[in-house]
Amino acid sequence: MRIGYFLSCEEFTPAELIEQARGAEAAGFQALWISDHYHPWVDAQGQSPFVWSMIGALSQVTRLPVTTAVTCPTVRIHPAVLAQAAATSAVLHEGRFVLGVGSGEALNEHILGDPWPSADVRLEMLEEAVAVMRELWEGGFTYHRGKHYTVENARIYTLPDRPPPVYVSGFGPKSVDLAARIGDGYVSTMPDGDLVRRFREKGGGDKPTQAGFKACFADSEDEAVRIAYERWPNAGVPGELSQVLPSPKHFEQASQLVRPDAMRDAFVLGNDPDSHLEMIGKYADAGFDELYVANVGPHYQGLFDLYAKRVLPRL
Repeated sequence: MRIGYFLSCEEFTPAELIEQARGAEAAGFQALWISDHYHPWVDAQGQSPFVWSMIGALSQVTRLPVTTAVTCPTVRIHPAVLAQAAATSAVLHEGRFVLGVGSGEALNEHILGDPWPSADVRLEMLEEAVAVMRELWEGGFTYHRGKHYTVENARIYTLPDRPPPVYVSGFGPKSVDLAARIGDGYVSTMPDGDLVRRFREKGGGDKPTQAGFKACFADSEDEAVRIAYERWPNAGVPGELSQVLPSPKHFEQASQLVRPDAMRDAFVLGNDPDSHLEMIGKYADAGFDELYVANVGPHYQGLFDLYAKRVLPRL
């Protein structure tokens, strides 16, 4: 299983993300995820650099493959524009770029005043958006008039040698089935072997599967709980709230119902390499091909040192 590092645009400045990418490569991580957000989940995270600017910058400082985890190509930015962004990113990274897509969250997508569709409609929009992008990547002039999108006289001139692979995220049966049907790979954040099996059985076959988890490096588990609860209390918000709450203040309100001890279930905490290896083992047992770890809080260099010396060598 390939082990990568997850760059969280919600929490870190552009300079810190570049520093983390360099540090991850030096520590022995094999690939990068990067999140695509307009807002952080809560104000304590405090950042939201534009992911496409960051992907361009990453191409100049690292040779690691980069996957967006994940981009919503349906509401905030038209798929024809994202097709151009992804094509340029693939050229800059010399083919080492994967477009990870998903049905999105109101937190990021509602900002232009568009209504936030139901889950079924969002999946329908996602399928059409992926089809639009793939048609544009063929290189000719595109004319598309679908249920949700119109494209007229559009052609992308800067194209990679091969179209960017599109990996589709999914957390329930309908989205996993869509990922299996239209995706070049599958993306998740849960060590759920049933979802991986469903993806493969519904048409995913041996296509790549990616997943990610969050850690919080600190000198003690209790200190890590404090940092994680301060920065990411939303990790304990249950159910579909993460898809429908529209702003950081609403996540802060919902997070008041989350207790600090909930962080022990949501994160790998502290500096014990065995805890990280145990979590990696859960995703390996679930059948994932690639796994990405994010560090919450300021001590990301400590996590890099831990992985370089005591985690990656044991894998």
